[in-house]
Amino acid sequence: MSGKTKAPMGCKLIGRWRIIAADLWDRDYLDLANPPQLVIGADGHGEIAFGALEAGLDLSYARDSVWFDWDGCDEGDEVAGQGSAHLEDDGSLEIDFEWRHGGDDAVLKAVRE
Repeated sequence: MSGKTKAPMGCKLIGRWRIIAADLWDRDYLDLANPPQLVIGADGHGEIAFGALEAGLDLSYARDSVWFDWDGCDEGDEVAGQGSAHLEDDGSLEIDFEWRHGGDDAVLKAVRE
C-alpha cells in the first residue's frame, strides 16, 4: 500500500457509488434494507451499506484507489473489517470487502451515482 495518503490528493473515487453486483449475493440481498451504496468522502471518512450491513469507513487514498478499515452493524451484530476499492477501465469500482471475524469476504461492483 505504498503511495497511499490520508489526503485525497486528486483521488478520482471521491463521491457516491451505487453497488450493483456482488460475487456472493444476488440483487435481492444487496437491496435488503437500504439502497446499496459506497460513499467516499474527502475528509478521510466514508460509508458503505448493502444487505443488512451499515458501516463507517476510515479511508486512505491514492489517485485510482482507496483503502479502508470499517466498522458497523450487520443484522444487529457489531462487525468490522478492511477493504479497498479500485477504479476499473470502464469507470466502475471493484470493491474488495473483508470481515475481520467470521464473515464472507466479497468482491462488489459499483457505478458512480
